[in-house]
Amino acid sequence: MDAGQASGAREATEATGAGKPPAGEAPDTGKVPDAGEATGAGKVSVAGEAPGSGEDTSGLVAPRPPAHRARSRTYSLTVRALGPVALLVLWWVSSATGLLTPDVLASPAQVIEAVGELWGNGQLSDALATSLTRSGIGLVIGLAAGLTLGITTGFTRLGDELLDSSLQTLRTIPFLSLVPLFMVWFGINETAKILLIAVATTFPMYVSTTGGVRNTDRKLVEAMRSFGLGRLAIVRQVVLPGALPSLLAGLRLSMTLSVIALIAAEEINATAGIGYLMSQAQSYARTDILAVCILVYGLLGLTADVLVRGLERVLMPWRTAGPGGGAR
Repeated sequence: MDAGQASGAREATEATGAGKPPAGEAPDTGKVPDAGEATGAGKVSVAGEAPGSGEDTSGLVAPRPPAHRARSRTYSLTVRALGPVALLVLWWVSSATGLLTPDVLASPAQVIEAVGELWGNGQLSDALATSLTRSGIGLVIGLAAGLTLGITTGFTRLGDELLDSSLQTLRTIPFLSLVPLFMVWFGINETAKILLIAVATTFPMYVSTTGGVRNTDRKLVEAMRSFGLGRLAIVRQVVLPGALPSLLAGLRLSMTLSVIALIAAEEINATAGIGYLMSQAQSYARTDILAVCILVYGLLGLTADVLVRGLERVLMPWRTAGPGGGAR
């Protein structure tokens, strides 16, 4: 082999070995290593240990949502009755042991006898009918006025600017302070009593209605307007259903206040009603009849509350379950 051939062979050998990596290096294949190779494919994960976390989680428990057991209606009614029954037992024990004398408060047995006496001669039934009529008429007037004013101020800017400040000022005046003024204006007849109840029940309904109407979704109202609905149709089909929780809350407060206002109204020289029975019993120091009248007022308020709760179950069935999952 001459010198030219040896030189060519040597150059070919160098060209062939130019891409060969040094000893101990992995050949470059152009492949991108995956995540497992990049973080060390030779690492073995320990059982119960999250890959790459380095912390032992074997003692942790998977979270579970709390399980609520539904309460039966019988159980709920029993729990609600515990308070009144406890008060009745305390009253009976205090009367039996002499802690409560008849001149301070009659015993439960004497009160039951007074109920039989008043119901037998017709005084209790007549007084109850008269008081319910006063309270009912005044409540209807107050609810209608509060609902109308609340929709007007909550749905229209003009109504809000014209009426809200004046109504908020009147709302802060205690309705009991209006008794002498109503006696001067309307005398001591039924008109003064009914209007006093109406004034007392107007403002709770007004405040609740205004808040409920203002919280109605404005985008929904605008969507209904784009479909061509008028104002009355929007109020009837969109605003009032959306404000229903607030309306029922206002109704509940107004019905409670109607009983309180009834007590005050029947002190205006009444000649019939539960308040008249109380005035007569006070004159003769009949604590048994006084207790009967007080219990009647309490039962009227409780009945009003139960009626509103029933309306809530019918009109808003999704709210019948409380936090514990049972019926309210």
